[in-house]
Amino acid sequence: MAQGTGSINSDYKDWEWSADAGERARLLQSPSVETVPKSGESQGNGLGATSALGAVFIVVNAALGAGLLNFPAAFSMAGGVAAGITLQMCMLIFIIGGLVILAYCSQASNERTYQEVVWAVCGKVPGVLCEVAIAIYTFGTCIAFLIIIGDQEDKIIAALVVEPKEAGSSRWYTDRKFTISITAFLLILPLSIPKEIGFQKYASSLSVIGTWYVTAVIIIKYLWPDKELVPVEIPTSPSTWTAVFNAMPTICFGFQCHVSSVPVFNSMKQPEVKTWGAVVTAAMVIALFVYTGTGVCGFLTFGAGVEQDVLMSYPSNDIPVALARAFIILCVLTSYPILHFCGRAVLEGLWLRYTGVTVEEDVVRERRRRLLQTISWFLLTLLLALFIPDIGKVISVIGGLAACFIFVFPGLCLIQAKLSEIQETRAISWWAQVSYGVFMVTLGAFIFGQTTANAIFVDLTA
Repeated sequence: MAQGTGSINSDYKDWEWSADAGERARLLQSPSVETVPKSGESQGNGLGATSALGAVFIVVNAALGAGLLNFPAAFSMAGGVAAGITLQMCMLIFIIGGLVILAYCSQASNERTYQEVVWAVCGKVPGVLCEVAIAIYTFGTCIAFLIIIGDQEDKIIAALVVEPKEAGSSRWYTDRKFTISITAFLLILPLSIPKEIGFQKYASSLSVIGTWYVTAVIIIKYLWPDKELVPVEIPTSPSTWTAVFNAMPTICFGFQCHVSSVPVFNSMKQPEVKTWGAVVTAAMVIALFVYTGTGVCGFLTFGAGVEQDVLMSYPSNDIPVALARAFIILCVLTSYPILHFCGRAVLEGLWLRYTGVTVEEDVVRERRRRLLQTISWFLLTLLLALFIPDIGKVISVIGGLAACFIFVFPGLCLIQAKLSEIQETRAISWWAQVSYGVFMVTLGAFIFGQTTANAIFVDLTA
């Protein structure tokens, strides 16, 4: 994309809320990405610390996560391997396009986080909607993480503890609600309270290794299946033509790394849009192979009977799978505080903008408010996780929001960025990019509307 001659509206004086508070919040900064302070001179002068190869792995790590557990069920919903792969490939074109658009708009507006780019390029209303969407998305993802903990602990406990033979009886300490609660209170809550989460980057590296191990186990278990595995029915076509759309939330949830991509782009030694295009293409192809391997092999192993969390389909006494469950628990334990930090930072930024108070003036009240926000967030996510045992129901809701981050907001940014350019004549390329932006917004709105309606009328009312 060619840099336009006009400048994007980044005049924070036009905001009705406090500009200083929003800028100083430094929202959603990835704990594994170190960047230089924002300034007009530093942009594009190679002051970042991340190489292109390093950026590839950071983006891959941001995309890969516990969401891969739902991919075999997504392939089942899509109607088989061919439909699932085709849907992924089609969506991947727009996923990569959205990442490139965000880098282009970040460079043009000189903003360094996702929501700051939306604020500067699109204005106050889309900026507020973006921040609210991020808060809801991170809240829903935290619920999904707690459900995953319960799923994996159920299987681990089943392998270690012999339940009483009496029908309907079980030991109180093996109850799902107790195990999720005790794990959350002892491990997750203490990690969520600190103001900074830089220490999490070391634990996050281990969780990434765990994610790759899970994929390897699922592939190996398909290639060399257990002898007692009963042959299953393998669907080759969707039950209805609309059923394929039910797989979209999982794909959006899995590939959504757009919110953290802007800080990664600005951390590069040479933050150029062309280089970034190669970086994100390589990263998304790697993620595609991981998700496709997990989705195809998990689906072909269990067919239409695959669980929403694929690890739940394996027997409890399988040692390699048990290790995979332990890795997933570790991944979730380190990811929950990071997602909570992101959501809390967005809420903090919205509050400071609304009140017009600067960060320096709000130090004392910040501690009290942070504790209140953290405890409230933690208890609400825990309560919902205890009574929503199916991870598929949560992903069907937050997957629609992921589509907004991938399609809607980047599309709006591209449209507004091109409209802001001052040109005597508008070339065909200008019209093509505006049309592409309109199509992205339309596609994202369709995915969000369809998946959200399906989640409300089908999943949540079931």
